[in-house]
Amino acid sequence: MTFRMSLTMWNVRFSNEHEDVDVIYDEFSVHELDSMMLQLGYDGNRKMYYHFKKPDSDLDVGLMALGSDGDVCKLTSYVPKHRLLEVYIELDKTTMMVPLIIPEYDHEVLVLQSRPVEKRLELDWFPNHDFNIGNDFDKTISSEHALPTNVDHSMSQGIDSIHEEPDGEDGFDISEDEDNGSEDDDFYVDEEDVLHDVEVDMNDFYVNTNKDLEWIEPKSNLKDVTDEDNENIEILDNEDFDSISEGEEGIDRIRKSKLRALRKKNKEIEAIGSKGTHFSVGQAFYTSKEVKKAINNYAVERRREISLDKNDKNRVKAVCNGTIPNLSFSTSSDPSKGTTVKGKGVKSMSRSCPWVLYVSKWREEDDWVVKTFNDNHTCLQSRKIKACTATYLSNKIVNQIESNPTIPLKALQEDLERKYEIGVSRMKVFRAKTKAYNQVMGDYKIQYELLRDYVLELQSMNEDTTVKIDVEEEPNLSNMETRVFRRIYVCIGSLKKGFKAGKRDLLGLDGCFMKGPYPGQILTAVGVDPNNGIYPVAYGIVEAENLKSWTWFLSCLGDDLDLQRNSNFTFVSDRQKGVIPAIANLFPCAEHRYCLRHIHENMRVNWKANVFKDLLWKCARAYTVPHFNNAMEEIKSLDKDAYEWLKGIPPQHWARSHFLGRAKCDVLLNNMCESLNNQLVKGRDKPIITALEFIREYLMKRISIVQKEIQKCNGPLTPYGTKLMDANKTEAAKCIVAFNGSQKYQVTGHLCEQFVVDMKERSCTCRRWEVTGMPCKHAIATIWDMGKNNEGDGKPENYTDPVYWLDTWKKMYHFKINPINGRNMWPKSLCPTVLIPPHHHKQIGRPKKKRKKGVNEGVRITDGEDMVKFGKLSRQGKSVKCSKCNTIGHNSRTCKGKPASVVGGSKKDKKIITN
Repeated sequence: MTFRMSLTMWNVRFSNEHEDVDVIYDEFSVHELDSMMLQLGYDGNRKMYYHFKKPDSDLDVGLMALGSDGDVCKLTSYVPKHRLLEVYIELDKTTMMVPLIIPEYDHEVLVLQSRPVEKRLELDWFPNHDFNIGNDFDKTISSEHALPTNVDHSMSQGIDSIHEEPDGEDGFDISEDEDNGSEDDDFYVDEEDVLHDVEVDMNDFYVNTNKDLEWIEPKSNLKDVTDEDNENIEILDNEDFDSISEGEEGIDRIRKSKLRALRKKNKEIEAIGSKGTHFSVGQAFYTSKEVKKAINNYAVERRREISLDKNDKNRVKAVCNGTIPNLSFSTSSDPSKGTTVKGKGVKSMSRSCPWVLYVSKWREEDDWVVKTFNDNHTCLQSRKIKACTATYLSNKIVNQIESNPTIPLKALQEDLERKYEIGVSRMKVFRAKTKAYNQVMGDYKIQYELLRDYVLELQSMNEDTTVKIDVEEEPNLSNMETRVFRRIYVCIGSLKKGFKAGKRDLLGLDGCFMKGPYPGQILTAVGVDPNNGIYPVAYGIVEAENLKSWTWFLSCLGDDLDLQRNSNFTFVSDRQKGVIPAIANLFPCAEHRYCLRHIHENMRVNWKANVFKDLLWKCARAYTVPHFNNAMEEIKSLDKDAYEWLKGIPPQHWARSHFLGRAKCDVLLNNMCESLNNQLVKGRDKPIITALEFIREYLMKRISIVQKEIQKCNGPLTPYGTKLMDANKTEAAKCIVAFNGSQKYQVTGHLCEQFVVDMKERSCTCRRWEVTGMPCKHAIATIWDMGKNNEGDGKPENYTDPVYWLDTWKKMYHFKINPINGRNMWPKSLCPTVLIPPHHHKQIGRPKKKRKKGVNEGVRITDGEDMVKFGKLSRQGKSVKCSKCNTIGHNSRTCKGKPASVVGGSKKDKKIITN
């Protein structure tokens, strides 16, 4: 038997007609194949041998053993270039001595014998397991999984060869610089600020908004089934029914009846003959466009030089201009008699191919009918066909681009040349792929014209949804037809209601670049759910990150969330351009936190040592002002300039000791926005509607996935809240509680640290309970002591803020995002003006897709073993300083400048002067 495995860099997937199994790529081994066979119904009593076929060879020479870790490494080496690998299984015996697998089986299976290779070590496979095999499995193995005895090796070799090399040349492939999350996001990992988010699969995302898209019918995999017993049964064809009106004259009725019979006969002949485009006398077409399309198909399929001799509103005449060989031996050089090559005539100037097609339309009818057709060719077939244009090829590959938009140009070019047996240039394939990609993903410019229609559809399917579009001011009042797009803001009604149900007044603000031909940035506002996961609330596309765009975005957000100037809200940002004054002007009473990661990035410019990073985090993590001041004094004793620089940033923006505690969240990083930006990487290079739909569909799927996770949970708190509570309970067991007789308790903990818990105010002087909303270890110890004295139920969960409750989590994700209809179902906007794209000057060269990293942003080192060589510390990453010119970056041997002169008397007082 055989099955195919589709491999990517992270997952291994095998499939047959019955089962699908996913395997982690990093853990893939021969035993994973054993598990696959178990799922197919094998039990463990019959020997089995694994082989895999090299993608660039056939079965005669390309079948390789698959039975050891070395064989698995060979198999996985083909993963980067090939998505589909074939694995073959032999039962009982093999010419390749490889590890085996088992089941006891009575049916014969056709197998392929392979060439002998070196002997492999035999492995045992679940010898003690008991498995049951059903009768259905026996039938399946004997019939459906048997290998065919006749294999077209050239076909299999050709199909696999199109994936040999990814296209690596700049300027051609429109999707070769595909980003991944590790290269594009600013996500920072910290043990106390880890976000718990779910995986959302967006690989099957597809949307098309083209107004005049031509439908390309996908090829059917169903074969025509014929039954000799039903040949004489007349079947009514509802798709091709031609009626004759009663008012027609007798001659016309007879003529139409004969034409209908002739066309039916021609269809039967075409069905028996070869596949492709066929012409026949009497064949009818609806329009001349359909006629010319059929002629182009015929020219490409037959590899003939067909051209239009006549083309007007009533007739189309096509002739063949192919090269006619003259095989008569001649040495004449007369042009009228044809040219000669080595004594053989190659082309005759006075002869032409007799093939001709004439289609015209009668005045009294609308159909175009084939009047004359001569299917006789005397010319040679050609590999250079004029009808094979980029537009023609784009219509042929649109389904292929839809399923695999990142297919390399070289693979696509080889596939087209092998399929049509004609020559196709690389640039023509690029233009065809670009047109097909635009059909699949939508045209960048056209989507701005359809943006208002999309907004109406989104609002009609999702009630209480806010969408605002801002356009550029028009200086010329006489121009009332178009408006230049500037910004769009989207807040879906269900997200708005869900955020309010979450009861946590905290939002992260961030922006990321659009990667298409038009400039812009995606602004996002993301909250934190009760399980410490992200909860996007609003998003928008603006011209740039500046004061005006952030002010407009935040004013729209404030209207949706009912925020006033005196609202006690909390924002977290990366201190982008314009966001700080925008928040200060719109919400002066709001708490604005700065992402600590970006503060450290600025600090690293002058203080690169890790000790400064550790002390910075120590200051930020301190919950009380005395602890914060002690950490700041440590920085001051180490470097006074670093202390003064950090003191210039108000601590209420980045230190927990100065947080007000209104948000019931102690986050120090803006990871919620960075996590969302990482998920939106694949949608940021799409046209505007496609990008907005990518975000909406991601949010819709994410809510559904989180809803499934919620259904698995039990208990009063969310899984993240339960984890925090259990950790605090462990520490609370080490505390000693002393009661003062009223509502206050003295709690002594580790290293004789002593704090006061006020149960009336539900606060502790360590401030953890106040800032996070989760009872700290001192509060839990107090609650337990109260329970022992019958002053409460002794359950710390009842003193937890509602932002950690499981019921709050359920209410937050109770509101769902509704799907929307396709382009043809959208309502038409009544706005008299048409939106056009923003003005943009296209830069020279290929646009970059990867994020530009900071000056001091380097590669993160996860393992320091490469720094030690032969027992000595390597100088890797250390800057070299020249001893001649005192310049960093080269040594004295490679110095090209003039040596520095030394002045001064003693060695101690030397002064270096550079020329």
